[in-house]
Amino acid sequence: FLARSRSVLTVACEQTEVLLFDPISSKHIKTLSEAHEDCVNNIRFLDNRLFATCSDDTTIALWDLRKLNTKVCTLHGHTSWVKNIEYDTNTRLLVTSGFDGNVIIWDTNRCTEDGCPHKKFFHTRFLMRMRLTPDCSKMLISTSSGYLLILHDLDLNKSLEVGSYPILRARRTTSSSDITSSGSSGPRAVGSPCHQNNSGPPSEKTLSRPSQREGGSPRNSLEVLTPEVPGERDRGNCITSLQLHPKGWATLLRCSSNTDDQEWTCVYEFQEGAPVRPVSPRCSLRLTHCIEEANVGRGYIKELCFSPDGRMISSPHGFGIRLLGFDAHCSELVDCLPREASPLREIRSLYSHNDVVLTTKFSPTHCQIASGCLSGRVSLYQPKF
Repeated sequence: FLARSRSVLTVACEQTEVLLFDPISSKHIKTLSEAHEDCVNNIRFLDNRLFATCSDDTTIALWDLRKLNTKVCTLHGHTSWVKNIEYDTNTRLLVTSGFDGNVIIWDTNRCTEDGCPHKKFFHTRFLMRMRLTPDCSKMLISTSSGYLLILHDLDLNKSLEVGSYPILRARRTTSSSDITSSGSSGPRAVGSPCHQNNSGPPSEKTLSRPSQREGGSPRNSLEVLTPEVPGERDRGNCITSLQLHPKGWATLLRCSSNTDDQEWTCVYEFQEGAPVRPVSPRCSLRLTHCIEEANVGRGYIKELCFSPDGRMISSPHGFGIRLLGFDAHCSELVDCLPREASPLREIRSLYSHNDVVLTTKFSPTHCQIASGCLSGRVSLYQPKF
C-alpha cells in the first residue's frame, strides 16, 4: 500500500517493513525494518509529520517523521488483521477497520505512550474496506459478499451498540427490489489468496429502528446496497477495493466475481435526495462508468485511486497501471454523466513491473504517480514536459 504526504512517499510492505522515499528525487530515505510483527497493510498521514500504520499483527502504530527510531504509541483493540485507516481532521478521531468485522474509533486528542482511548463503533461480517467521505458525513463499508453499507448523517462521537442503527431497507443500486442472497467470496488480504465463504445481507432482526432526531433524519442510518456490476446480475461478487472521489461525488469500486474469472472497475455517483428515513428507503448510488480489468493475479486485491482533482483513475492492470477517464478529454465527472452506464476511457497504460501490480497512488501535490507490485518493486511515473 502507498501513502503520500507533501514530502514523503511511504510504502507498506508484506513483510514487516515500511519504506520511505523522497518523491521528487525517488531516493530511498529510510526503512522501518520492524514496524510491525506481521504484514503492514495500510498507511494514513494525519498531518505533515504524523502517520499511522496498521498490520496483520492486529495493531495500529503512530509514527512521527521527526523521530522514526521509535513509535509514538501502539494501539490495541482489534482481534484480527487490521486493513483500513481513516482520519477525521475536524475531530482528530482515527477510524480503523479489520477482518474481525469491527470499525473502531480512536481518540488521538487523548493519546499517550500507552495508546489512545477507543470504542467499537460498528460491526459487520465479511468486512473488506471502510472509507469516510471527504466531509465525514458518510461512512462506506464494502464486504467480500458483494454488499456495500452506507452510514448516513455520520456521528463518530455517538456511542452505539450494534443493534441500535436505524436501517434502511436493502436495495439494489438499479432497482427498488430488496437484496437477495447470492454466492460470495470471503475476505482476501493484499498479497494473500482468497478463502471462499457464503453470507447474506445484515439481518434487520439485529438492527433495530429507533426514532429520528427531532427535526431531522436519524444519525448513523444504515443503508445496505448490492451495487450493480456488469455481467454479475445472477452471480455473486466481492468488492475488493473501495475509494471515494476527492470531492465526495462518487465512489470507486474494484469488484471480482466469486469465481475470480472477471474483474471490474466501477464508478457510482452519489444520488442525494430527501432526508434519509427508515420508512422511506432510497438508493444512494447509480452506476455511471465501468471497465473490465485484466484477470491477472487471481485472489489478490488491487488498490486503485482517483487523481487529486477527481478527473482520472489509476488502476492496476496486469504488470502495470491504466490511467482511465470519464471521457477522452479527462473531463469532470459532473460534466459527462451518462443516462446509462458508459465505459471508462483508457487514457494511457504504463508498464514497468515484472510482477502483478497491487497498488497505485497519485501524489497530492506533484504531477506524479506511484505503483507497487507483488514482488516489492515501487515505480514512480511523471510526465515529460
